[in-house]
Amino acid sequence: MDPHLLILGASAALAGFIDAIVGGGGLILVPALFATFPSELPANLLGSNKAAAIWGTGSAMISYVRRVKVPWLVVLPAAISGLVGSLLGAYAITRVQASDLRAALPFILAAVFLYTISKKDLGSDHQPRLNGWKAKFAGAIGGGCIGFYDGFFGPGTGNFLVFLFVRVFGFDFLHATASAKVVNVACNLAALMYFGANGHVIWRLAAILFR
Repeated sequence: MDPHLLILGASAALAGFIDAIVGGGGLILVPALFATFPSELPANLLGSNKAAAIWGTGSAMISYVRRVKVPWLVVLPAAISGLVGSLLGAYAITRVQASDLRAALPFILAAVFLYTISKKDLGSDHQPRLNGWKAKFAGAIGGGCIGFYDGFFGPGTGNFLVFLFVRVFGFDFLHATASAKVVNVACNLAALMYFGANGHVIWRLAAILFR
């Protein structure tokens, strides 16, 4: 087997392990993909990553939904808006010059990494502070913006969503994480549908990256 693929497989395993603990595994795997395939279209690499990652995100969502009471009146608008935003983000990445994205990649990753490590003071108390149309509106806006980022690039999306549900809605970590998983699955599914329908998924690579 190509040693590059072995390295990617190990990177995927490590990314999955980090995702399960604190999130942000994409900060490891996406740079590994871009470094291993310097001439590949970014959309193809990101689409392959989505095809591999959605299974882990989906199974985590199912596990959380079974154990945690998800506030669906807030989460569903965020998930629907995130789905639409992710479709737009996936479309946008296919229109960006590959050289421009590769040049910006170190700065994007650095910004996401700094954000991730600086936002560890997550909620310990569950005190929802929005309801009614305000909660739905805030969920739709937040989900749409983060969804666009997820479709366009992706690493750190789960952390952004948890931060949204903690800081804006007043959820504790458990409810915020469960809610974030639902929205994240919607975002991943939307991006994968677009990437797959437009030939931007390398399925052989996705199978290796499965996590």
